[in-house]
Amino acid sequence: MKSSKRVSKHVSFLSILAAGLMLFNQVSVAKDVSTQEAWDIIKTGTTIIDVRTAEEFAAGHIEGAINIPFDQIVAGVEKFGLKNDASIVLYCRSGRRSRLADESLLQAGFTDSVNAGGYESLAASKP
Repeated sequence: MKSSKRVSKHVSFLSILAAGLMLFNQVSVAKDVSTQEAWDIIKTGTTIIDVRTAEEFAAGHIEGAINIPFDQIVAGVEKFGLKNDASIVLYCRSGRRSRLADESLLQAGFTDSVNAGGYESLAASKP
């Protein structure tokens, strides 16, 4: 009798553990990519978003990029009509703001955005 209760407790524990692991595997995290990976994605026709200020964008940006400041990213992509499964490459000056923007997009349900880091390194590595 005691051993069947013990087995039952172990089975319950393992079931809970397995459910937790499946849930953890489905949690998305912001994805940083190298500049080479970013250019490979850009070549496929992805949306490129510069999350710097309008002034920084005006001083220079990746050709074809649109400017949406990082703190307006979710409303901005919706304004441009981008769907939750749209492929998006984000960049800023150093990678910090684009990472924050990527995290915001993930929280809003976007599934295919990446952080390409800083503008200067991305521009310098253009193939």
